[in-house]
Amino acid sequence: MVRLRADLEAAREVVAEVVDPELPMVTLADLGVVRGVELEDDRVVVTLTPTYVACPATATMKADVRVALARAGFDDVEVRTVLAPAWSTDWISERGRQALAGHGIVPPGPVPLTLTTRPEPPRCPQCDSPETREVSRFGASPCTSFHVCSSCGEPFDKVKEL
Repeated sequence: MVRLRADLEAAREVVAEVVDPELPMVTLADLGVVRGVELEDDRVVVTLTPTYVACPATATMKADVRVALARAGFDDVEVRTVLAPAWSTDWISERGRQALAGHGIVPPGPVPLTLTTRPEPPRCPQCDSPETREVSRFGASPCTSFHVCSSCGEPFDKVKEL
């Protein structure tokens, strides 16, 4: 039993370090995509919830998890995709939010649920100006939108709230 707990902890540590293929400054764990790492008999079972159902990076995430675990000596691995409950930007860790911001990507904030006001535009990650505008609903990846700062002129991505 002690060996199984040690194996499970080691597998969890390996999976926690796998980076997101579209946002390599964050791990899948910090992005909130890793839902679980368990042992079923001698098999490591990893459960992932992609940022949205049609996420084109899902196959790459699954492959990266399998490769990382194989390199760590785990030969029997299953990676499952679970879509319910749906991924939420609330699942991004504080470390993930800081990493996104540190790389010029605005992390998602709270979404006001009111019909009378619009959400505030994101602040520029370069100069902190609130004078920004959305250029495209889709940025470098489908889960980001593309913005530009009116003050300093710098373009930047923002993770969409879901």
